[in-house]
Amino acid sequence: MADSDTADGSRGSVKPAAGAKVARSEASWRAELTPDQFEVCRNKATERPFSGKYNECKDDGTYRCVCCGNALFRSEAKYNSGSGWPSFFQPLGDQSVRTEVDSSAGMVRTEVLCKRCDAHLGHVFPDGPAPTGQRYCMNSIALDLEPDE
Repeated sequence: MADSDTADGSRGSVKPAAGAKVARSEASWRAELTPDQFEVCRNKATERPFSGKYNECKDDGTYRCVCCGNALFRSEAKYNSGSGWPSFFQPLGDQSVRTEVDSSAGMVRTEVLCKRCDAHLGHVFPDGPAPTGQRYCMNSIALDLEPDE
């Protein structure tokens, strides 16, 4: 998240309080995000498999929401699922993500959204590795990796 984001999601000099919901207008999101980021994060599109910059990334750090900077996943939970999207076996914590039923595209899946700003991140499937058995299949374009120092 940029140092100039405010709790209400507008530009300013104060960072949002931890856990504070971020709400912006569609126009504000369009101005802040690239067109591709907007389509995935706000309109629930999906990037092409094997096209995202984090699919094969092995760098250590924290994956954050590209929209609001919320901490979502740690690199230690990332693994190569072979799906073509960055995959994680668990989110960072209770304030990271939320899920809801997604019945679009002629199937029922579990959508994963940023708990802070409701950005579409991807989907979770029950075919992941131990210890959770979950595969959080995320769109790279919805993520921003903050490297460990």
